[in-house]
Amino acid sequence: MRFDTKIAIAVRSGLAVWQKLNVTAFLASGIAAGIAEVAGKPYEDGSGHRYLEMFRQPVLVYTGPAEVLAAVRQRAVARDMPAAIYTGDDDANRAAVRAVAAESLVLAGIAVYGPRNAVDKVCRGLTLHP
Repeated sequence: MRFDTKIAIAVRSGLAVWQKLNVTAFLASGIAAGIAEVAGKPYEDGSGHRYLEMFRQPVLVYTGPAEVLAAVRQRAVARDMPAAIYTGDDDANRAAVRAVAAESLVLAGIAVYGPRNAVDKVCRGLTLHP
């Protein structure tokens, strides 16, 4: 199935694998919490147990150096696209982001959502995570 929209998550290259997974999970939660239309319907098994809804479309995970993530953030903001950013743990993350001008943020990752072509343009310079 081809979607008109895309969810993209980019994590900074050079992080440990566990950090990349953690950053990806945090950023995915930002997209899920902030954009109602990305969630599908809840699941139910044959025994009647219900499970949470998930994204209704695939999530592409990219990787790139800090300077490329900064460019992705800048392009996403310029296009007024919904984005989630991550620099560290949740409370410290908010304080760290608030203390730094946008162009000086050093991101561990960024997630963006929007029209397929716009997300492709915003994520230029990234490579798919292996």
